[in-house]
Amino acid sequence: MVTGAGTLRIGGPAAMGALHKPNPWLITIVVSIATFMEVLDTTIANVALPYIAGGLAISADEASWVVTTYLVSNAIILTASSFLAKKFGRRPFYLCCVLLFTISSVLCAIAWSFQSLLLFRILQGLGGGGMVPVSQSILADAFPPEKRGQGFALFGVAIVVAPVVGPTLGGWLSDNYGWEWCFLINAPVGLLSMALAYFIIPRSSAEEREVQKKDAGRFDTIGFVLVATFLGSLEIVLDRGQEDDWFGSSFIITFTVICALAFILMIPWEVARRNPVIDLRMLATRQFGACFLVMMAAGAILLATTQVLPQLVQSQFGYTATWAGLVLSPGGVVTMGMMVVVGWLASFIQPKYLIASGAAISAWAMYGLTNIYADVNFSFFAWSRIHLGIGLPLIFIPIITASYYGIPPNKTDQASAIINAARNIGGSIGISLAANVLVFREQFHQNRLIETVVPSNVQYQQTLQSVTNYFTSQGSSLIQAQQQAFAWIGQQVETQAALLAYIDVFWVLMIVSLAAVPLALMLRKIKMLAAPTIAH
Repeated sequence: MVTGAGTLRIGGPAAMGALHKPNPWLITIVVSIATFMEVLDTTIANVALPYIAGGLAISADEASWVVTTYLVSNAIILTASSFLAKKFGRRPFYLCCVLLFTISSVLCAIAWSFQSLLLFRILQGLGGGGMVPVSQSILADAFPPEKRGQGFALFGVAIVVAPVVGPTLGGWLSDNYGWEWCFLINAPVGLLSMALAYFIIPRSSAEEREVQKKDAGRFDTIGFVLVATFLGSLEIVLDRGQEDDWFGSSFIITFTVICALAFILMIPWEVARRNPVIDLRMLATRQFGACFLVMMAAGAILLATTQVLPQLVQSQFGYTATWAGLVLSPGGVVTMGMMVVVGWLASFIQPKYLIASGAAISAWAMYGLTNIYADVNFSFFAWSRIHLGIGLPLIFIPIITASYYGIPPNKTDQASAIINAARNIGGSIGISLAANVLVFREQFHQNRLIETVVPSNVQYQQTLQSVTNYFTSQGSSLIQAQQQAFAWIGQQVETQAALLAYIDVFWVLMIVSLAAVPLALMLRKIKMLAAPTIAH
């Protein structure tokens, strides 16, 4: 093992390179910049959709495809990123991904039609989806296993904070400069990231490249098609299901059937392959399989709350887009501070205990949100986000560290791709789950509340009389006052039904968080001061 200032311990093929390597913290900063940019784009466009619809003269439903196409292409490239990184080298593949992401971001900003925008978003998703898992595997090999937690602390800022910053930044840019700037801001960041990566990320030697190409083997084309079809169709179903009325839509039914068939065919094919595009056997292990499920739960909590909370304060409490974004900001600040703390804790506390604690704190934050009522103030929502900002870093950093434990060096690219796919899939499931619970429970609560709004109900009659008297005292005629009273009561029923539905959403997310606790405790203990053995 090489030690000393400015040197680096690298596992696997990378260990055969030159002895002198760049400082791993510099590598961490470089890959974190690009990762922050990519994860930011998963949420920044959401708030810009109304502006995109108006600018390109399309409906709001059509505009939502701007998000869907990005998620689908992002999921598809994840399946091939491991092979491509080995075939062409991590550094060249990473640079190509950053370049593609940067160029396609500029093209999105200057798109001349809706069709061209969708094409450029697909390219953007391909570039972004390829560079994140490679960034993670570069970082995993830059640090010795016992110090990975510290490196992933900085990397985790991009994963956890970027989705929080996205809606606020996207809304501010769209309001003041136009939706195009949601994509243009990627240009200078992308160029900076490319320049830094070119000079700082070490090149592979000829011997290393030969070993990597040998590890890559032949590309599993059929496996890639099956996995990409499964993930792509799953993303479409989850993202479009609510808008298209789920199985009331032939479109959703078709993609559900495609998704199920691809999944059924994918498992035996990938398990039987010697060099599969996605090694599903890794998911069958206790360590990595539990990490996969916990990452899905964490992704669901992060993205679902990032979408639901601003929607709640805007629709029910009259917040502007800017103030809705500010609700999330305190949690983002706390998260960045927690990254440093968790990076320090990860050096001497077992990941399983940190993850379990983080899941429990996240569940507590969700439970706190079940106490909302019509008069809660800004600080209530800000503190709930702060509590979540304490819990999520305790999950994300240790789970990445734990996922690499026992993974052979030639499988780190596979591990990165699968863990990132878990985060993406979990996020999509979380958003879809929250949206469906909100719609169906709001309808349920409204039906139950309406049952009490009948003439035979004494409380209803008293309320109607009191409200009518109020509007009469404000100068309305008796008939007008009665009509206003009926409208006011109807509005109160809708408001209460909506609040109760949001409470149900937070109950469900609390259960998801609690489910991660026993999964975390299933993880194996890892060696904190020495490199772990490469064995399952």
